[in-house]
Amino acid sequence: MNQRRGKREWQVDRLLHFSNKGEEERKLMEFVTENMPEAKRNDIKKWLKYGHLMVAGSVKTAFDVPVAPGDEVVLNLTRPFPVFKHPRIEIVYEDDDVLVINKGYGMLSVGTKGRTDMPSMKKQENAYDILRAYVKEVDPRNKLWVVHRLDRHTSGLMMFAKSERAHDVLRHNWNNIILERLYVAVLEGYLEQDKGYVKSWLAENSQFVVYSTQVPGEGKLAVTHYDVMARGNNYTLAHFSLDTGRKNQIRVHASDLGHPIAGDRKYGAKTSPINRLALHAQTLRFAHPITRKDMNFQSPVPRDFYKAIGRKTKQNQ
Repeated sequence: MNQRRGKREWQVDRLLHFSNKGEEERKLMEFVTENMPEAKRNDIKKWLKYGHLMVAGSVKTAFDVPVAPGDEVVLNLTRPFPVFKHPRIEIVYEDDDVLVINKGYGMLSVGTKGRTDMPSMKKQENAYDILRAYVKEVDPRNKLWVVHRLDRHTSGLMMFAKSERAHDVLRHNWNNIILERLYVAVLEGYLEQDKGYVKSWLAENSQFVVYSTQVPGEGKLAVTHYDVMARGNNYTLAHFSLDTGRKNQIRVHASDLGHPIAGDRKYGAKTSPINRLALHAQTLRFAHPITRKDMNFQSPVPRDFYKAIGRKTKQNQ
C-alpha cells in the first residue's frame, strides 16, 4: 500500500463514539451490545479480537474489560486501531486531547538539532518523534505538542497534548492544571531530616550546567520538597515534589542538600549503584485540560531503586 492510498483510507474511517453516562461500571461486551442492539454478537466478538474497540483511549480486546462511568468507547468500523509498541515507551493513557506515557531512562523527551559535519551529533531517537509518528498513523491529520519534558536519564510519567485547545490550556494555565508531580530518587548518603525543602534561584552557565544561588536576580525561583521513604546501604530513598518546574531542579537541590542523586556525576555523585541516574517520575496528577476530570497516574518505583538501599520489596510508595 503506498502512502497516498493509505492516507486516503485512514481519512474515511467510520468511528462510532459511546459514553458510559451511567453511575455503574459496565463490561465492554454488554456495553457495546446495549449501545448497538442491531449488531450481531459474532461481529462484536470480531471487533474485540482484532482491535476495533478503544476504551478511554486504549485498545481493548477482552470482552470483560470494565467501562467506568464517564469512559468513552470508540468503535472503528473500517479497520483495527493501530497498536503502539516500543521497548522504551509505554502509553499509559490516550484520548483526543492528551497522551500520557511512561518513558524509559536513556530516552530523550524531544529531539536535539543534529550536525551533519559530526555524525555522532546527529538527531537521536526521542519520545516526541516516535509518538508523533504513531498518532499520524492513526490519522495523518493528527498533531502532537510538547507540554513538559523529562531529562534523558530520568524515567517515568510525562504528558503530551494531542489537540490545539488542550495545548493552549496547558501552556497558559500549567500551574493550575497540574495538581501533583511526585518523583522518587536514590540519594548518596543518609539525609539527616525525614522531611524538608530547598529554596533557591537556579541559573545556567555557558557549559549548560544549572547551579543554585541565593541571589534572586541571578536565576529563577525553585522550591523542592523532600520526604524520606527509607534508608540503607548508605543510600536514601526519597520522594520529591515541586512547587516550580525548573530544568534539573531536583538534581541541583539534591546536590545542595549534600546528597546528590546516585549516578548523577554531573551534579557531584561519586557512585552509580544501578548504572543510571536514579530519578523516576512516579506520580502525575492533573485536571484534564478539556473535561476538567481529575486524572491521576502512578508508575511503580523501579525495583533497582529498592535494591540500591538493600530492600527486596517496597516498604511504601
